[in-house]
Amino acid sequence: MKKRNLTLAILMICLLSVFCLSGCSQASDPTQAAGGETAAQGTQASGETQAEASGDLLEQIQQRGEIIVALEGTWSPWNYHDEAGNLVGYDVEVAQNIAEKLGVTATFVEGNFDGLLAGVSAGRYDIMVNGVNITEERQQQYDFSEPYAYNRAVVIVRGDYDEINSLEDLEGKTTANTITSTYAQLAQQYGAEVTGVDDLNQTMELLLSGRIDATLNSQETYDDYLRAHPDANVKIAVITDTADPVGIPMRMGEETASLREAVNQAIDELREEGVLSELSEKYFGRDISSLS
Repeated sequence: MKKRNLTLAILMICLLSVFCLSGCSQASDPTQAAGGETAAQGTQASGETQAEASGDLLEQIQQRGEIIVALEGTWSPWNYHDEAGNLVGYDVEVAQNIAEKLGVTATFVEGNFDGLLAGVSAGRYDIMVNGVNITEERQQQYDFSEPYAYNRAVVIVRGDYDEINSLEDLEGKTTANTITSTYAQLAQQYGAEVTGVDDLNQTMELLLSGRIDATLNSQETYDDYLRAHPDANVKIAVITDTADPVGIPMRMGEETASLREAVNQAIDELREEGVLSELSEKYFGRDISSLS
């Protein structure tokens, strides 16, 4: 009897040992799997932390897989919506091509011009691709890419209005533009009283109704407006002698340096590949991607 009890006890100990070993073995696999998953997640989190910690904007953009591009979406042919409602235009395709060169996709955010520039400064948008003229004043607030286009400013008046024949004739006249645009600044520089508007449509309504004397805009925008409104009672009164360089503003700082370099390289490649010229001809009917 004692021998049987001893045998049973030995069997119970052996069984318990097997269960313990089995349990340890099974527990070790999930631990390793969980540890592996945690390590992978930790590596990803560490990568995000490093990009954010370094402050390098290009790294952050490539890590998230998209670049946030600000534009108006109402300034044809630079950027606008076609009849199907699709966002199209020279700026749109330039931005998409740059994004492709960076290995990411372009996500567009639309708004009024003044608010978009402020959003770039605040870091809400990575870049702004909206036919923005490069000026000394803006270069004190933003880092710009090299030019991807060149733009001449024109003074637009009603077809029956003959009081403006030079920029000096803007003295005492009324115009309308987005307040922080170079067109508004040029008008103010020559003594005009500028009314702030949100977009070109509002501007042309004010002009055609006689509530302003003139408006300043890009020559390409005027040409595009006439193609859409061939009977419009408007004309060019003045065209500037020089073309202004158009670039891509991004927020100023060391964290933007690598992004600016990458964008410049993308623009160089697009110019060498003939893409900028093709897009320019497509949307403007002539090549404004260079001065030559």
